[in-house]
Amino acid sequence: MTGPHEDQPLVTAGTPLEDASAAAVLVHGRGATARSIVQMAQEVHQDGLALLAPQAARNTWYPQSFLAPVEQNEPGRTSGLQAVRDAVDQAEAAGIPPEQVMLLGFSQGACLASEFVARDPARYGALVALSGGLIGESVDPDDYEGDLDGMPVFVGCSDVDPHIPLERVKVTTEVFERLGADVDERIYEGMGHGVNEDELSAVAELVVGLLDEE
Repeated sequence: MTGPHEDQPLVTAGTPLEDASAAAVLVHGRGATARSIVQMAQEVHQDGLALLAPQAARNTWYPQSFLAPVEQNEPGRTSGLQAVRDAVDQAEAAGIPPEQVMLLGFSQGACLASEFVARDPARYGALVALSGGLIGESVDPDDYEGDLDGMPVFVGCSDVDPHIPLERVKVTTEVFERLGADVDERIYEGMGHGVNEDELSAVAELVVGLLDEE
């Protein structure tokens, strides 16, 4: 597939893929970079975990709000989903199965990572959606089918995030619960748009679980 993100680099860090037993695919937010989310992930990194971060063209995965009609965010959305797929495939090519792959995104990246798992459900190691939700003008849980087989999903967001309506966070949680995920939703009062220490602690626990599965 050709798209705006097709020829962008994949930033790698942490344990080299050939030596890793698990991987985290990290999806950055609007206006940010792959290197910036890798830097955040270094705070929860442990030996054995490879970090893979695709880069969006011009630092933006899709042009409009994630609440806009889906067609207004094409071809960026679809190209971004392919970039995530390519990173997952690269981990798998190195011998890391999907069950050992965590998908983590912040903001626009959380929206993209959530969309990736919900639209083509498979039993990954975990999904972490920090300040984001499923993409589209509206979300109907009946439109999603599949079985995530108890996959851990962490959803964290402020109750007053200026970009992410609380109702979209709630329906995103509902979708993943209906898909059979084990969802840990945490809503933080008055936080704004960011990542806090409680969220990083939760991610660190998921990383431990991911490495314990080897």
